[in-house]
Amino acid sequence: MLEKIFVLGANSFAGSQFIASALEAGYSVVGINRSAEPSDIFLPYRELLAKPDYEFHQLDINRDFSALCDLLDETKPEFIVDFAGQGMVAESWQDPLQWYQTNFISKVKLHEFLRQQTWLQRYVRISTPEVYGSSESLIEENNHYLPSTPYAVSHAAIDMSLRTYFNQYNFPIIFTRYSNFYGPGQQLYRIIPRTIIYALTGQKLQLHGGGKAIRAFIYGADVGSAVLATLRKGVIGESYHFSASEFVSIKALVEMICDKMHIQFDDFVEMVPDRPGKDLRYLMDDSKAKQQLAWQPETTLSSGIDATIEWVSKNLEEIKKLPLNYIHKD
Repeated sequence: MLEKIFVLGANSFAGSQFIASALEAGYSVVGINRSAEPSDIFLPYRELLAKPDYEFHQLDINRDFSALCDLLDETKPEFIVDFAGQGMVAESWQDPLQWYQTNFISKVKLHEFLRQQTWLQRYVRISTPEVYGSSESLIEENNHYLPSTPYAVSHAAIDMSLRTYFNQYNFPIIFTRYSNFYGPGQQLYRIIPRTIIYALTGQKLQLHGGGKAIRAFIYGADVGSAVLATLRKGVIGESYHFSASEFVSIKALVEMICDKMHIQFDDFVEMVPDRPGKDLRYLMDDSKAKQQLAWQPETTLSSGIDATIEWVSKNLEEIKKLPLNYIHKD
């Protein structure tokens, strides 16, 4: 019998990348998401579905909690990987209660259910470096939390709750945090696909805060391999950082894309004020994951951007039919 992985937030960019990695590695996967599956261009595992190892269920952790627990009890997965959560940093100021309800209250209810089960062996949580706030130096896994937005507070709160569950109940949690995701199949409103789409369609790109924020970017397939390494080799109760070694400003990132697409940066970009609560930088030390999990990112930023440009160009006609801005869901 195949080992079962239950994926919360299956249709997220990182979630879909991990599902592809897990299926290729021979696991049986059950995915849930509050939204229906999007266009196939966002689902890298579609080409693998000739094998009957994946099933999808549309369930909302807030509205369909009982159905979710019933499905878990029926499936009895050895492993759960949790990508689910209310996303978007700046938007979390508009209605913080939504972020706290989804990312904290409903997750505590889920963990209360799971801690009473005997079948769960590992629960891998996909957290965020936003819990640390902005930092001038490399962040290690034992850094103190200093969240600066409701989004970040909600993630810090559930991380701390899970830490107490590990201490009290030996809940099989493993924490992971990643630098910024990108690659073919990413949500169209994120900076890399948005820049490419706007360049191809002749639109002007707004660069918030002049693009001074510093980030590292991790390619989608490297996210999938990182989660898989954590699932196989990670130590319960531990935290792991995954990052690229190349740190760039958002301005330099957009300039790189402009150079590759042969357009003039100054003509293409409009400088606008920054979003509220945006951290200037959070740069993570990922030496622990490299040493203990034998994980290394395989895709450079330059080659990953090339692949993303190719993906957008190939699917541009379908992309034009889709919304390019973030649409908030209650």
